[in-house]
Amino acid sequence: MNEDTLNMEIRQYLKKVGVTSQREIEHAVLKAVESGELSGKETLAVKMTLTVSAVGLNHCIEGEIVLE
Repeated sequence: MNEDTLNMEIRQYLKKVGVTSQREIEHAVLKAVESGELSGKETLAVKMTLTVSAVGLNHCIEGEIVLE
């Protein structure tokens, strides 16, 4: 195994996850505000689960997104 390659592959994957996640959250929040489901002043609970089945990894990351 090449550790430099592993590091680069992980970084590329996480960049993709970050960009895609941000876009999806923004889209969902804007849609919810437009429809009146959210006022735009909420604090949203968020949870992301990272799973790598081949190595038995299942890690949950929880947090909050404050809208105002």
